[in-house]
Amino acid sequence: MEISDKIHEECAVFGVSTLKEEAAGITYNGLLTLQHRGQEGAGIAVVSKGKILYHKNLGLVSEVFSGNVLQNRLKGHIAVGHTRYSTTGSNTKENVGPFITEYLTGRIATAHNGNITNALELRTQLKSYGVDFNSSSDSEVVSALIAYHITREQDTLKGVIKAGGYLKGAFSLIIAGSENKLIAVRDPKGYRPLCIGKNSDGIAVASESCALDTCGFDYIRDVRPGEVIIIENGKITYEEVVLKNEDETGGLCIFEYIYFARHDSVIDGLSVYEARVNMGKALAREYPVEADIVCGVPDSGLEAAIGYSIESNIPLVPAFVKNRYIGRSFIYPTQDMRDYAVRLKLNPLKANIEGKRIVLVDDSIVRGTTSEKIVRSLKSAGAKEVHMRISSPPFRYTCHYGTDIDSPDNLIANKMSIDEICKQIGADSLGYISIEGLKEACKKCRLSFCTGCFTGHKCKVSVTKQDLEEV
Repeated sequence: MEISDKIHEECAVFGVSTLKEEAAGITYNGLLTLQHRGQEGAGIAVVSKGKILYHKNLGLVSEVFSGNVLQNRLKGHIAVGHTRYSTTGSNTKENVGPFITEYLTGRIATAHNGNITNALELRTQLKSYGVDFNSSSDSEVVSALIAYHITREQDTLKGVIKAGGYLKGAFSLIIAGSENKLIAVRDPKGYRPLCIGKNSDGIAVASESCALDTCGFDYIRDVRPGEVIIIENGKITYEEVVLKNEDETGGLCIFEYIYFARHDSVIDGLSVYEARVNMGKALAREYPVEADIVCGVPDSGLEAAIGYSIESNIPLVPAFVKNRYIGRSFIYPTQDMRDYAVRLKLNPLKANIEGKRIVLVDDSIVRGTTSEKIVRSLKSAGAKEVHMRISSPPFRYTCHYGTDIDSPDNLIANKMSIDEICKQIGADSLGYISIEGLKEACKKCRLSFCTGCFTGHKCKVSVTKQDLEEV
């Protein structure tokens, strides 16, 4: 059990092909920037003189890697890295990426963000061909499938394309090959983000543009849905949309803008910060209320709170002091102590909230447990009223494309009406952004969205030829 009852995204990927023998260090910095996408494990693999060397383990990026490992054991011009949050497979070292797969003429290291819905079927088929597996992760299945088809096709590009055609679900992939190629692939539905950056020394690929920024790469563009990109010697040598979205369903997961991505990233043409501010503005229009101050729940509700304040002309003030050094609540041995962990992490700022009517903005309510404790803590600190505003619609449906909500029984919006949820969490009123308001807030995105967790339906992808040319 964690302090937060937020949904979580599976992982982050980063890869680089550079003229300097510093690929591992660059990848380390990229993974540090992407740590918010996964905190259970981390790994880096490098291509060195036709071999693939790697190091991975459970823990945060800074815990897994030492200066000695990066400088002495992982030297190379090509590297691929991975941070993990497990949705498929248990939290063990064996399930941490990148996954290293050997085949007749070489090796590949594969980092995967997403979730493969036909992984069990593919694993069974590959086992019948004599392929062995060391983990329970779907990412190892992806790596093995790619290696198998590279062997069958006797060509790396053809093998990657062939394997991609068998994968169902969400996958943003970065693959490092022993033949000194770095390959990026995004699934044809575009569920998970992937972008490309460039500097004078080479090319980098990352889950989010913020990692490109911090590593000194200029953002070029996003990898298109269904596109395969090959990078050799720090240059792009192949880029083409080759994986087809046969039924035209899917789309970028809308939760990238609501919660998953870091707010200084740009995804498919839209600033995450701008999208979240727009969500707050939409909330203020849809659910106005007389109040004295607007507050955001750190950190995920802060940008939407800015938008609500701008649109409503209600002052924005901080309501909490956040302790950034508190870990996960399972380290506390009793439930009472875990309950106190919420307040230990977010302590109400009494001077700002005492006697005030508060609009409290957060990104989502999943199980409702944390929201209830936060509202209670504000009222205990003297808040006169707490009006909860949520920058996502009610989360009612499970997701199988890379988030960790696998049962509708875990979703409070499946059990209660909005009025009942409001009463349960102790708020004076509760308002969720509408799906229309959410889409309007994100209208600058070049892709359509998957909003299945709110509607139960997948959205059709509508990427025009002009959109692709502009990318």
